[in-house]
Amino acid sequence: MPNVHLTEQMESYVQGQIRSGAYANLSEVVRAGIRMLMERDGARQFYALKAELEQALRDAESGGFEEFDPLAYEPGSGLD
Repeated sequence: MPNVHLTEQMESYVQGQIRSGAYANLSEVVRAGIRMLMERDGARQFYALKAELEQALRDAESGGFEEFDPLAYEPGSGLD
């Protein structure tokens, strides 16, 4: 397990969290922080996908699309 180096301000905050009973030790605080980062990154990916889908919808509504021909993707169509 790697060592964690904190600034004085961070160390003070962590100690306050432990004293308050919110967390039992530094490891719990670090795990909570990492979980929050993971959630934020997941939300970032969700909103990026949402923006792409909204743009695709705008493109489709403005006629910026081609008709999809599912038969063109059937075996023997030359695309497989």
